[in-house]
Amino acid sequence: MRFNPKTLIDGAGDSFDAPVATPKTTYTPDPQDIRDPSTRRTPAQIAAQEALAEAVTEGRKLGIITRTNLARPGNVPTVTVVRTPTGATGPTGATGPTGTPTGPTGTPTGPTGPGTVYTAPDGRIFTDLASYNAYLAQVEADKKRRQGQSAWNVLKGYLDNFGLGVLAGDIEGYIKEGLSYEELLLKLRTESAAYKRRFSANQGRISKGLRALSEAEYIALEDQYQNVMRRYGMPDTYYAQTTDPTTGIKIQQGFEKFIEGDVSPVELEDRIQTAYNRVINAAPEVMGSLRQFYGDLITNGDILAYALDTKNAIENIKRKVGAAEIGAEATQAGLTTSMARAEELQRFGVTQARAEQGFQAIADILPSAQKLSDIYRRQGLGDYTQETAEQEAFGIPGAAEAGRKRRRLTELEQAQFAGRSGAAGGALARDRAGAI
Repeated sequence: MRFNPKTLIDGAGDSFDAPVATPKTTYTPDPQDIRDPSTRRTPAQIAAQEALAEAVTEGRKLGIITRTNLARPGNVPTVTVVRTPTGATGPTGATGPTGTPTGPTGTPTGPTGPGTVYTAPDGRIFTDLASYNAYLAQVEADKKRRQGQSAWNVLKGYLDNFGLGVLAGDIEGYIKEGLSYEELLLKLRTESAAYKRRFSANQGRISKGLRALSEAEYIALEDQYQNVMRRYGMPDTYYAQTTDPTTGIKIQQGFEKFIEGDVSPVELEDRIQTAYNRVINAAPEVMGSLRQFYGDLITNGDILAYALDTKNAIENIKRKVGAAEIGAEATQAGLTTSMARAEELQRFGVTQARAEQGFQAIADILPSAQKLSDIYRRQGLGDYTQETAEQEAFGIPGAAEAGRKRRRLTELEQAQFAGRSGAAGGALARDRAGAI
């Protein structure tokens, strides 16, 4: 009998070569040893491969596996594992009483080794996440602050150009409060003293039933007023900005009544033209007195005052013009007078017509009256001056005493002439008799 080893491998053929027929023995392989026709792997190998793949997947999720080699069947799988250093293992607990397999479990690990490192954009390194986040927040806040400061400088310069630089402090405070644009503008208009002073004419407009102007409309209207005044050669002192002593805001105070009264630039120009025609085109004598009394003011400041407020300022310019007219009549009569005296006569109601008549009469009697006054001063009558004659001529306070003094001088003169020649009149009595 011959032994055929092939029979043990594939179960083919007979176990023995014998001439005598014997029962045939068949080998049944273990299912775990049967290879998969496509992969040539046993079930155990396939299960191991699947377990390894699952482990690699979990390892990648945890960041402990960086590379695997599972590409081709038959290859030996390789896995590269990244191990995170750990601290030393803690001591093992003491052995428990007899009969207990082990004592209490010791501490699994010692102190934690080096952790995650955090690097800021500027290269600064942190090992603590909270400190790292706090530093990033501070860097971002500093960046915003620098950007905000730059934008704030631009805004403040813009406000300064319109004379509104004082409002910058209020606006900055509102921004820090976190107000929206609408909230900021409302608070600025209702609470800022500097804002209210700068656009004060709006309150007057509202009280008169007019709508308040926007900031842009308000400033544009001021610019138009200013252009009109420049065209007429008005000094810049009448439209230049001045600083309010209380709030520090820059204002053009002369324009406030225009805006409050809803005066258009066209109406303003008409008022200025009317004022110029009244004064500059007046008679040369009037202009001469104006320049003598008021210099150039009457041709600029008073004209502007008239243009600003026809109801009230017109009284001022009328007063000055009237005083100049009185002065002109005195000059034409050969007399002189001062600005203060001319204004005083005007306050007493002396008009140009009355001044013309009165000064002519005074001019007729004053020389003789003054001469007699010098002669008869010992009579206790006092001096008879132009002012004395004006009191009587214009019927102003002191007129009764002035008339008594003139009549007494007349009587003395008449007595002197009567004693000499028996005549019934003298120079004072003859000069414009009945005029005073």
